Amino acid sequence: MKVKAKQLSDKQRIETLDTLYTAAGTVRGRNAMKLFLRDLLTESERIMLGRRIIIARKLIAGNTHREIETCMGVGKDTVWRIQRWLYDQLPGYEHAVAELEKELEKRKFKIQYAKSALFRLKKKYPAHFLFFPNPKI
Repeated sequence: MKVKAKQLSDKQRIETLDTLYTAAGTVRGRNAMKLFLRDLLTESERIMLGRRIIIARKLIAGNTHREIETCMGVGKDTVWRIQRWLYDQLPGYEHAVAELEKELEKRKFKIQYAKSALFRLKKKYPAHFLFFPNPKI
């Protein structure tokens, strides 16, 4: 049921996109979004979208186009297209990447908190480690 966007009237295009955005906006939580995207997109489409986000993260982090092309195995056009979306359009990518970075930091903190008793003690008693900076274990 493939329909080209140019074949739709403006009203149909707006209605279709509004339906998609509203449906995606009502999904709350990572697991619910995972299920929604799994049902909505093919695995190939999900991977393609995920790779675009990774490329956007790398561009925002300051990686060069050549580095991205080499490590991701993508073409110049793909990197340039994402670069253009980052700088020419509305800040959708930047917002998504910023939120992704926050989420990854939370996960990193949770892993450190779960693995290290010393890390938990430093968080609970921060001033204590001013007097005893490196405990001998």
